[in-house]
Amino acid sequence: MAPPVPTYTLASPVQADLEIRKSRFIGYAIPVQDRAAAMAELQRLREAHATATHVCWALLAGGQSGMSDDGEPSGTAGRPMLEVLRHHELEGVLAAVVRYYGGIKLGAGGLVRAYTDAIAAALKDAQRIERIAYAELVAEVDYADEARVRRWIEQEGHMLAHGEHGTAARLTIRLPASALDAARAALRDATHGRARFPGADDGEAQS
Repeated sequence: MAPPVPTYTLASPVQADLEIRKSRFIGYAIPVQDRAAAMAELQRLREAHATATHVCWALLAGGQSGMSDDGEPSGTAGRPMLEVLRHHELEGVLAAVVRYYGGIKLGAGGLVRAYTDAIAAALKDAQRIERIAYAELVAEVDYADEARVRRWIEQEGHMLAHGEHGTAARLTIRLPASALDAARAALRDATHGRARFPGADDGEAQS
């Protein structure tokens, strides 16, 4: 199975300010956790630019992605901005462009170029950081093996997210999703095959 293609987010928000045929285009690229955070950022931009003609946006955030032309001709703003984010392999990033209309119409092609250029300019010197998908692995181990398993978690640099004690020790381990299979194998080895992993998909991947 091929390893997942890495995706990136931004280390910090970036922006660029362009003037194109008397219209002002201010491009923003902002790292966000989810759609709710993106909508809060958009509201902040709308309040800061209350007299702007358009505030168009595109969001790449897994199943919460979206875009808006905000009154510009369909397909001339949101989709081109989304394509710029995809080109840069970004995820968890909001692209927004604030436009102040200068009185000269740009036409559909001109608008596509303007919105593309505004985001591309903002991203020109942006620092990308790799996003790592995390998962939680639930392991049930005998009490005799618990100390050994806890030492393994610490040595590997993983995090013990939760521990429960019933008929066995039930440990929830937070680790990179790419390390799940290796972790199961290592824990089976460490416990001579006694470690158990409840559920078909041990944990749900998170970012």
